[in-house]
Amino acid sequence: MSSEPSKYPRHIAIIMDGNNRWAKSKNNSQLSGHRAGAIQARSITNYCARLGIEYLTLFVFSSENWLRPKKEVNALMALFLTVMQREEINKLHEQNIKINFIGEAERFPRKLRQQMLAAEELTKNNSGLVVNVAANYGGRWDIFQAARAMAKAASDGELDLQSIGEADFSQFMSLYGMPDPDLCIRTGGEQRISNFLLWNFAYTELYFTDMYWPDFDEKALDIALEDFAKRQRRYGKASEQVLP
Repeated sequence: MSSEPSKYPRHIAIIMDGNNRWAKSKNNSQLSGHRAGAIQARSITNYCARLGIEYLTLFVFSSENWLRPKKEVNALMALFLTVMQREEINKLHEQNIKINFIGEAERFPRKLRQQMLAAEELTKNNSGLVVNVAANYGGRWDIFQAARAMAKAASDGELDLQSIGEADFSQFMSLYGMPDPDLCIRTGGEQRISNFLLWNFAYTELYFTDMYWPDFDEKALDIALEDFAKRQRRYGKASEQVLP
């Protein structure tokens, strides 16, 4: 733990990239890379809980990942089932961690959906770190489904079209009721957000590292947090308007 707790972000989002390239660099299978990535996700989640971070959103599976080779997708589904087993969720539950899934879950196998619902139900009353698992998630999908839901609410007379504003729209987004991410970390060397939380990233600080996700450990997170603590977040204001 390096930077002061008062300077920690309330909400961290992570694009966990580089599992396949990590596996190739070690002449291992793709599945071994995803398995190592899952282990690291658990480790970083536990560390964020110890640091007192309030929200952690992990980009686990994008809506575009279905385009990957069928063999890899099937392997990922099998890995999800393993990660979502009751004993794994119990470990998070014992740490007062709350699990929340965002994305279009209907496309996942029924057994996996049942495990996702069970994890949410088990941890729904926990008051510690909130972990949002973005699975079959896309930022454009999120905005579109919110617009469709708002249009339905307006047509049903639940919203007044003449007076609706940004706050009314936000209530239909996946992360409604939570602060927008303060910091987005992307591993693996790419410098883009890849259709992740497009609505919520308006003023999010971006941090990119060449490190592959399975190598992104607690020390690497400390370095990212130190970098974040040095930044001045102005939200459109001039520098002199913002407190040091």
